[in-house]
Amino acid sequence: MSTLPDEVWLRILELGAASSILGYRDLCRVAIASRRLNRLSQEPSLWGALLALDFPFSGSETPSKSLYKIKFEKDKARRIAMRRMAVIGAEERVLLTKKKLADLELSMAREGERMKATLEELENLERVRSASVALNVWQPEVVRGRQKQIVEQCTVPVESRLNALRMEARVCKKQIETFKKAYHNEKLKLSEYEEKLRSLKYHPLSSDQLIGTVDSLNPKRQKLKHSHSKHFSSLNVYALLCMSPHPLHV
Repeated sequence: MSTLPDEVWLRILELGAASSILGYRDLCRVAIASRRLNRLSQEPSLWGALLALDFPFSGSETPSKSLYKIKFEKDKARRIAMRRMAVIGAEERVLLTKKKLADLELSMAREGERMKATLEELENLERVRSASVALNVWQPEVVRGRQKQIVEQCTVPVESRLNALRMEARVCKKQIETFKKAYHNEKLKLSEYEEKLRSLKYHPLSSDQLIGTVDSLNPKRQKLKHSHSKHFSSLNVYALLCMSPHPLHV
C-alpha cells in the first residue's frame, strides 16, 4: 500500500464511488483501515460523487462527509416517518376489517334468528292446514276436537301466509349465504392485512434494509450497479490496482 501515491488511491476510490460500487458504508469501512485511508476518505470529491448518486444537491453546497451525514439523517427520518405511516395504515385496515367481520357476525345472527322464527311459524301453519284438511274426513271426537281447536286458534289466512313464509325463508337463506361469503372474504383480507402488519412491525434488519440503506432504494445507484456489474467483480479494487501505473506488490 505504501508504494502507491495518494493520487492513485484517491483515483481508485473515486472510480468506485462514481461507478456506485463503493457506497457510503464501504467508504466508512475503508476509513478505519488505516490513518492514510482515513485521511483520503474525507476527500470532498468522494462524498460529492456519493451525494450526486444518493442525494442530488445544488452547486452552492460544498460536498463533504458532514453534508452527506446531514442528508442521510434527514432521509432516514423521512423513511422512519413513512414506515410509521405504513404501520398506522396497516393497523387501520386491520381494525376496519375486524369491524366488518363483527358486523357480519351480528347480521348473520339476526338473520339466523329471523330464519328460525320463520321456520317455526311455517311449521305451525303447516300443522293448522293439516288439521283443517283432516276435519273434512271422519275421525274420533277426541282427535277431531283437538284439530278443531288448532284450526280455531289460527287467526290468519293459512294459504297466503304459508306462501309468504316460504318466500321469507328463501330470502333468509339467500341472505345468510351472502353474509357467509362476505365473511369468508373478509377473513382472507384480515389474514393478509395482519401478515402485512407483522412484517411492518417486526423486521430483523429493519434499521438497515427499511430505513438506512440508501443504496438498495436508490434507482439511479441500482441502474449504475447493473450497468457496471459485468465490468467489475468482487475483486474490483485489486483489478484497478493491477491496471494502475504503480501496481501493488502482494
